[in-house]
Amino acid sequence: MHRTSQAALAGIAAAAVWVAVEPASRQLFGGPHRELRLIGRLLAPELLWKPVGLAVHLANGAAFGVAFDRLGGRGVGQAVAAAQIENAVLWPTMAIVDRLHPDVRDGTWPSLVDNPRALGQEIAGHAVFGVVLGLLGPGRRATSGAAE
Repeated sequence: MHRTSQAALAGIAAAAVWVAVEPASRQLFGGPHRELRLIGRLLAPELLWKPVGLAVHLANGAAFGVAFDRLGGRGVGQAVAAAQIENAVLWPTMAIVDRLHPDVRDGTWPSLVDNPRALGQEIAGHAVFGVVLGLLGPGRRATSGAAE
């Protein structure tokens, strides 16, 4: 398999596992939001948020996996660190999400940017993503030396 494809697939798998374990992290942290709805409802009407949210979340995972590989990232430790750095850098944009997201605007969700439960849930999701990416990414295996 081409290295870039492997990195993209690792990112997709990592994003999918994040979504699969999110109910447990929501319960653990008491987080108020769902990742797919966070993304999907910003971009799509009520009836389409779930497929749009999933598609964008998986595409983001693929892009992150490729970028991580291209920047020389290898292994679980570096993948978790990279995912947490991305979370820390992007977290302030939650202030914009708070102003635009229909679920925050109508009171279904509290403000996210200053909510420690929401932050804890995102830290956990990014950690899971990093572990899976580090385990599945192309940097875990020795390459054959062939041009990729």
